[in-house]
Order: sequence, then structure tokens, then C-alpha cells
Amino acid sequence: MSVKTMEDLFVATLKDIYYAEKQILKALPGMVSKADNAKLKKALETHKKETEGQVDRLEKVFKLIGVPARGKKCDAIEGIIDEAKEHMDEIKDERVLDAGIISSAQAVEHYEICRYGTLIEWANDLGHSDAAKLLAESLKEERHADTLLTEIARGSVNRDAEAA
Repeated sequence: MSVKTMEDLFVATLKDIYYAEKQILKALPGMVSKADNAKLKKALETHKKETEGQVDRLEKVFKLIGVPARGKKCDAIEGIIDEAKEHMDEIKDERVLDAGIISSAQAVEHYEICRYGTLIEWANDLGHSDAAKLLAESLKEERHADTLLTEIARGSVNRDAEAA
């Protein structure tokens, strides 16, 4: 896709986050199965359901702007997910692995927070206020997930990993 206008850039970035969310949906079950901490498992399971809703909202955004919902390969999210898989393969102590999973999950969240924040601004600038509202719902969920992961890490996971 050739990007010549802000609208083109908006669509290209929507395709990027759509691809990312779908890849995250594929990766989350593996993270849940490898997590040992009960609060971490629950947070990841909850976020999987939220991610399904985020994909649905993105499809609504595509429909609102009259563009087919298609992803565009996102090397950034693939790299973050690959790093998470490396942690899950290489870290043998489950306490240290939980800290690694949180780190990887937060890298994902920060990427998504960045993308959604940008898309909301562009949607508003381009007159897509309904799309901006949908994107803002996803941004709120991503921020909440990031905060929850921080609380879990500070609550016990990091201390447990340090004791390993």
C-alpha cells in the first residue's frame, strides 16, 4: 500500500494493529499455559477475552471508514512475541519465567498503547470520531492490562523471581 495522505497512513497503521492483535491472540494461550502465578494466569486469560473484543472493534473501525479489515505484517510485534517465546523456552525456573512473561506482556501492551494513542489522534483529526471512540475503548483496556501486570509484578512475582 502506497502511503500518500494522512488517511492512507491511518489505514496502514490500523492494518498494523489489526495484524498485531491477531498475533497476540495466537500467543496468549501459550503464555497462560506457561505462567505459574495464579494472578498472572487470570490476568492473561482476561486479556485474551479483551483482545478478542479489540479485534471486533477494529473490524468495526474498518467498516466505519469503508475499508476491508485486513492486517499488514508487523515486524515489531513479531519480534516482541518471538522474544516471549524465547523466554518460555529458555527459562526453566517458573518464578523467573513469570517475571519474563510479565516483561514480554508489558512490551506488547506498550506497543499497543503507542499505536492506539496515535490512531485515536489521527481518527479525530480526520473526522472519524466514531472510530476514535472505539479505539479509545481498546486503549483503556491496554492501559488497564499494563497497570495490572505492574501490580502483579510488584505484588509478588518480582520478589519470588529474585529469591530463585
